[in-house]
Amino acid sequence: MTTCRTIRSHAPLWATLSATFFGTGLVKRGPGSVASAATVILWWGLTRWLAPSAQPRAAILLAGLAIAIGIPAATKLCRATDLKDPQFVVIDEVAGQIITLIFVPVSWQSLLAGFILFRGFDMLKPPPLRRLEKLSEGVGVVADDVGAGLYALVVMQILLHVGWLPR
Repeated sequence: MTTCRTIRSHAPLWATLSATFFGTGLVKRGPGSVASAATVILWWGLTRWLAPSAQPRAAILLAGLAIAIGIPAATKLCRATDLKDPQFVVIDEVAGQIITLIFVPVSWQSLLAGFILFRGFDMLKPPPLRRLEKLSEGVGVVADDVGAGLYALVVMQILLHVGWLPR
């Protein structure tokens, strides 16, 4: 069983904390879904403090930060564990989930739809997402989830445009 202590003995603490989203990735069942759900809840909480006009910029900034930190952190953990895409590395889910919610008004319906869409695209990996996984180390770990987030973002915008989600 992989524990934070096992990972930390082989990877820097910053990489372990970042890549596992502060240990979220170490849950036994569905670490990617747990990290996505935690991201949605944290985003909802953060938006209580942000004006609606500032939310898209904040989401873009947070997604960029998750990608910028996530790639080197995932690379460190891939190397430390000798795994291509360790299941406990979930910073990629954080990035993809936030991307899904860019330009999306915050409501329980939109957050639930965004969660379901992102997890669906992340699990199904429609073309070319499966190919992105094959990129090396942290880039491959993060790129397919960024792609899933972009797919989910497009569908969210369509749902908003046709009025199936509240604005």
